[in-house]
Amino acid sequence: MQYASTKAPRLSHDELLDQIQKLEKSNYLSLDLFAQIEEWKKITINKIEKAAERAHHELIELIEKQRIKITKQLEPITKEICCRREEQNFLENDIDRLKEKLNEIQERIQQFILKDTNKNILVDNDQIDWNRLIYIQGEQQNSPFLRRVNLNANTKWFQNGVTVAGGNGSGSGMNQLYNLWGLCVDDNQTVYIADCGNHRIVEWKCGATTGRVVAGRNGPGNQLDQLLGPTDVIIDKERDSLIICDYSNNRVVRWPRQSSTNGETIISNIRCHGLTIDDVGSLYVVDFDKHEVRRYRMGENQGTVVAGGNGSGNRLNQLSYPRYVFVDREYSVYVSDTSNHRVIKWMKGAKQGIVVAGDRGQGNNLTQLSSPYGIVVDQSGAIYVADSENHRIMRWSQGATQGNMIVGGNGQGNQSNQFYGPRGLSFDREGNIYVNDNRNQRVQKFKIDQS
Repeated sequence: MQYASTKAPRLSHDELLDQIQKLEKSNYLSLDLFAQIEEWKKITINKIEKAAERAHHELIELIEKQRIKITKQLEPITKEICCRREEQNFLENDIDRLKEKLNEIQERIQQFILKDTNKNILVDNDQIDWNRLIYIQGEQQNSPFLRRVNLNANTKWFQNGVTVAGGNGSGSGMNQLYNLWGLCVDDNQTVYIADCGNHRIVEWKCGATTGRVVAGRNGPGNQLDQLLGPTDVIIDKERDSLIICDYSNNRVVRWPRQSSTNGETIISNIRCHGLTIDDVGSLYVVDFDKHEVRRYRMGENQGTVVAGGNGSGNRLNQLSYPRYVFVDREYSVYVSDTSNHRVIKWMKGAKQGIVVAGDRGQGNNLTQLSSPYGIVVDQSGAIYVADSENHRIMRWSQGATQGNMIVGGNGQGNQSNQFYGPRGLSFDREGNIYVNDNRNQRVQKFKIDQS
């Protein structure tokens, strides 16, 4: 007995080519995105033409003003020449003096043409990063931004937090934490905590009642299998590793996320307190003692100062005992300038910063901060700050002169709506907030209110 074949018939060469051609003509290539690019091109060209037209009119006005100015300067000279010609009373000294005045005016004209015009007419294409003016953004492995949720000024969170790590008193047990500082959260809502007092990094999976030591399980020390007072930890997705501020060992170490007994030192001789990573893999590290932030590109040993570096102080080119750092997609650096009770933003290449939160002295009103620590910036440019000594998390919208409390702010305490010295701050990809509640020895999660 013969059975009919259940295999699908093979496609011929011509049929395969036909399917490929149909695929190329289909919406698989997302024609809508091409349309968006064309629309952007039209709008941009229109803006450039308007800018050029405006500059054209401004130049005409500038030349006309200069012409009127020179005409006024020539009037008394012309008048004097006419008078002396009528009187036939030219002395050699008068001629030399008038020539000198004319030469001065001529020099001013040349100065206007060669110098002042260049000052007022700026056509500098080098100021525009044409590669980033419009670009296709792929998946960014290390981007700290919240990609799956759009936060705005109306976003709210439930005010009662849930303990997701610790909360069992101070100690070294696997269900305990001791003097916790920085933290980060991965895509699976697994929390990594800088358990500073226990000299270790602890991983708490979502829903777990105990943690697991993933770095520094051999007690305090300076060997490659030890940590000494770690204060921050981030995830490098590209290399599937943790990068740790090993504060009291004056180093930054990399530790594989998979089972590993040792880390490796990647930056030495730095009193690192906080760090972050941008979307191209550059590290930004806070040097607590030098009051500065340095950027380390791949393979660099010395790094480049991108914030502070001018000693301790409260001027806009200074920091005072900074703690944590955040970098946005434009590579602007945000620093929790803790002893100045402010958050300061340093744009890429800037010589000084801009205060974006606080700077009204230490205090507890909505224009003030008191020892800011962890910071996060969302897509809109709003800044989220762990306002430690006010026991609250604040949000400062871009350009705002005061912030608003989003969680906490109910006094010092250990209730689910209270903090006692919050330090580290992080978000998961859904927009939920995670806070290292330092003196309560716990991590609190505040769920985003989707209602």
